[in-house]
Amino acid sequence: MAKRGVERSRTTLTGIAEAAGVSVATVSKVVNGRSDVSPETRARIERLLVEHDYVARGPGGAQAPVRTIDLTFDQLVNPNNLEITRGVTEAAAEAGVDVVIGVTPDDPLGATWARKITNAGREGLILVTSELTPRQRAQFAQAGIPLVLVDPMNVPDDSVPSIGATNFSGGMAATEHLLKLGHRRIAMIEGRHDAVCNTARLHGYQAALTGAGVTPDPRLIKRADFRFEPAYRAALELFAMDDPPTAVFTGNDLEAFGVIEAARAHGLRVPEDVSVVGFDDASAAATSAPPLTTVRQPFAEIGRAALRTLLRLSRGEPLDSHRVELATQLIVRASTAPPPTRS
Repeated sequence: MAKRGVERSRTTLTGIAEAAGVSVATVSKVVNGRSDVSPETRARIERLLVEHDYVARGPGGAQAPVRTIDLTFDQLVNPNNLEITRGVTEAAAEAGVDVVIGVTPDDPLGATWARKITNAGREGLILVTSELTPRQRAQFAQAGIPLVLVDPMNVPDDSVPSIGATNFSGGMAATEHLLKLGHRRIAMIEGRHDAVCNTARLHGYQAALTGAGVTPDPRLIKRADFRFEPAYRAALELFAMDDPPTAVFTGNDLEAFGVIEAARAHGLRVPEDVSVVGFDDASAAATSAPPLTTVRQPFAEIGRAALRTLLRLSRGEPLDSHRVELATQLIVRASTAPPPTRS
């Protein structure tokens, strides 16, 4: 029978934590096999878990019936998030872990957010393309919540693991491709200026130009915050210059689609009059008109790596590195060609 004081209907991590006089995070550590709990506390929690039928007794002691992690995005409209979700859920299924998907809450201090995750008994949190404040990080650390960042907008704390792609080399590869085709007037429409990935892509673009003996022209660099409409307007400005670019490299595929639309509106053909290179290899890139040359990010594998890293953290295992970057790949399609001959 269940012990008096914790009803069987509320046998949750929260109920066990109340009975043991510890935090939910401590109970979660025990059910997930983490070693950073004192022997006395571990024995008390395991005894309560068995008494209240929260778990079955196994050869190795208490075993968690359901393990769950949170996968949180800054927004759900980005098509790339579907591939990240696929990678996380596939790896989670292999590990016997459930995934709860949500959107970053409006909680600047992070206290309510951390408490919600803790009370729900989550094993940890994967946070995608969000800006995590120092106070939020402190709340997660204080609550003992394992955390992994995917492509964070701001520079992550050295103590917080992060997974991303080789944005610098991707930006360099895209620009070198255009240089090899013969382009010298190469513009870049970048994304958010405060995004770490954007800065790396911009630096890769500039490094490729400098390496080829081409002085970067600041007039050819525009910003569109990773969005279609601003990219469309920025491209119209570029095409109206006295000496317009013959190629444009963009911060993501959505911006590239804006550039292609602006070229049509300006009476230019892609790639005969202007070449366009995107970044991401979103699902629409291969079927756009023309099919888009772009830098592919391995989104599904990034998701898998994030899940595996989070589970290592939840088990208290050391990480080989707190920053992992998976290789990007240039995908050449029909939106790039040698520059037109101009009189």
